[in-house]
Amino acid sequence: MTLVYIVAGEASGDVLGARLIAALRARRPDLHFAAIGGPRMAEQGVPSLFDYRELALMGLLEVLPKIFRLKRLLADAAADVATRRPAVLVTIDSPGFTLRLAEMVKPIGVPIVHYVAPQVWAWRPGRVMKLRRKVDRILCLLPFEPIFFEAAGIPVTFVGHPVLESGADRGDAARFRAAHGLTEADRPVIVMPGSRRMEASRLLPVFGAALHIAAARLPGLRPVLPVAPIVADAVRAAARDWTVAPILVDGQDAKHDAFAAVAQSGGAGLIKSGTSSLEMAVAGIPHVVAYRVNPITAAIVRRLVKVPHASLVNLLAEREVVPERLQEACTPEALAEGLLAPMLDPAIAAAQRAGFAEALAHLRAPEGLPSAAAAEAVLRMLEPAPA
Repeated sequence: MTLVYIVAGEASGDVLGARLIAALRARRPDLHFAAIGGPRMAEQGVPSLFDYRELALMGLLEVLPKIFRLKRLLADAAADVATRRPAVLVTIDSPGFTLRLAEMVKPIGVPIVHYVAPQVWAWRPGRVMKLRRKVDRILCLLPFEPIFFEAAGIPVTFVGHPVLESGADRGDAARFRAAHGLTEADRPVIVMPGSRRMEASRLLPVFGAALHIAAARLPGLRPVLPVAPIVADAVRAAARDWTVAPILVDGQDAKHDAFAAVAQSGGAGLIKSGTSSLEMAVAGIPHVVAYRVNPITAAIVRRLVKVPHASLVNLLAEREVVPERLQEACTPEALAEGLLAPMLDPAIAAAQRAGFAEALAHLRAPEGLPSAAAAEAVLRMLEPAPA
């Protein structure tokens, strides 16, 4: 039996893991799988060793209260990998957990592929040498990453960014408007505070205040809030206090329908920094990028960050395509202004969309869909398929 063990620590990694499983099965039906993941991998028939939501933490102060529980989960994961002895271990993103796991199981001789390059190129370039001792190959999502890791002697494959096969540009605007009773006068805007509890809890209050300001200037504004399962309770609780009641949507299809409705009506987005910004680019939605963390964490990050932009769209375009409002600049007034600007000025919206095309052109790998390219890279780590 050829076993592939896949470990993801958050919702985005769960999606990548599920797509990877499907792509691997299409090429090697004989493969078996074990996992630490979530509902998307479970839909592929691969249950999780434990509830991956316990790993969805970030920031020093957020992790410390649960450090002993995280150590226990790490030990359980390492023991399971050692017992099962997979042909390859694929760790997906969440480097605080997955790379520690990789380090623990490396001595048993399991080939390790890390999917989604840790952003040491952005703020911890000195850590790349340690990474070389933990993994056998990195699957990169961004085109400028391979040169950095190859220079450190780490085998790397650029597989393209999974946002390209997310379906973010294939929603049904009419279905969304009908489902939620939107009229021609309604102006939906998309609001995405992140899929981690701590980041969402910090951004939701300021997002609510920004929407209050924006709605006063633009009658008919209707915020639409996709609800990630892992933060659903926190999102619903925070949204109850907003003066502008949001439309809450669950599931990928409903989220993509919302994207289509926002794009079609000339709306915009209020978006947490990260992959969400790339989703907006694929959907063609102008937006403002926001981020806020604990002040102590922010002070540490400022000393370490080595790149000029927080938004991936801006990094890829090598200029500010979308406005970034981070930490002290992440105020209700600034966010309201950034949200409304492309809705009130078609030239601003058009300039952002032109920048989106420029940025996204860099994300396509030559091998085809990202999941297919990732599967091929993983298969190259296995022994030859049976005749």
